[in-house]
Amino acid sequence: MLKEFKEFALKGNVVDLAVGVIIGSAFGAIVKSLVDDIIMPPIGYLLGNVDFTNLFIVIRDGKAIPGPYNSLADATKAGAVMIKYGVFANTVVSFIIIAFSVFILIKQLNRYKKEEVAAPGPTAEVKVLTEIRDLLKK
Repeated sequence: MLKEFKEFALKGNVVDLAVGVIIGSAFGAIVKSLVDDIIMPPIGYLLGNVDFTNLFIVIRDGKAIPGPYNSLADATKAGAVMIKYGVFANTVVSFIIIAFSVFILIKQLNRYKKEEVAAPGPTAEVKVLTEIRDLLKK
């Protein structure tokens, strides 16, 4: 059983998958930073200095500190129950960027696969000439 697991774990597909997961998580961190630090601040500025990470609705005040809360960190620290729709908006933008990037990657890979598969076979004329050549060799 250990031998079978070793063979499975060292197959090319499993190693490729592991590399893909590692690179994907690193790419996710880069996209998160892109959204949180580059894309959303200008959008928030254009919408009247809105900080998307601090957009939330308090459902129930925290037991430690009663509301109102100035920031998401304060509400979290107080133990408030809330809907964090600003964080959700950032996550949706991150997902769209990652999904579009994967779409472009797959589209490019498929383009290269089609070029490789499109190798034409011999024409009918070449086939007849090959048959004639083979008959003459006999």
